[in-house]
Amino acid sequence: MKFLVFLGTVRDSTPPNPPRLGLRVAKACVSNYKEEPSAELIDPLDFDIEPIFKPYFSYSRTKAPSCLQSLAEKIKAADGYVMVSPEYNHFMSPALSHLLNHFGSSIFSYKPSAIVTYSAGQWGGARAAVGMRTFLSELGCLPVSAMIHIPKAHEVLADDGSFLENVDSEEWANYFGRTFMQLKWWASAARNHRHEIDPHTLIKSFKRDPSQRNTPSNL
Repeated sequence: MKFLVFLGTVRDSTPPNPPRLGLRVAKACVSNYKEEPSAELIDPLDFDIEPIFKPYFSYSRTKAPSCLQSLAEKIKAADGYVMVSPEYNHFMSPALSHLLNHFGSSIFSYKPSAIVTYSAGQWGGARAAVGMRTFLSELGCLPVSAMIHIPKAHEVLADDGSFLENVDSEEWANYFGRTFMQLKWWASAARNHRHEIDPHTLIKSFKRDPSQRNTPSNL
């Protein structure tokens, strides 16, 4: 199986200190998949997205920017997703929602996701996770019940995503493992069932116009 770890920050400034605290959190998530299944880090700074918002599905097949085309193919090929986000005004990172909003639910759907939040303070971004459940459910990649919250992440994780010597690495590994075991289980179950029955043949995707979501007209 293959998983994508989406990093939900583009900020490279202080405060908080150290900058790009989320990068070490995302690396810690990737390191959980050292063997099969594998995971790939998706860093929004690696994608040169147009300043004027235009989602991938609004382009003709031959005109989409190469970075969006490449990421769309990775999303389609993945079996599950890990969403890593700080908390902005009690909600998920705008960098993460902006990147994900470029893609329709048809390429995320029928696969699970896991929510990972963090902060430099004491709450670990937990309030952001509340809204992320709704967002990811609408995107089609329903989040598993277990979540990971990391308060004072700079006191838990090193730059390379490893656990610092002053923390109980076994306890933290078990904490991460509970969520990722759920993700792997649901990803395996969903993949096996997709091989038996293609869900996209049962329920067609909305691809033409938002009005496709409307309730039936009484006229």
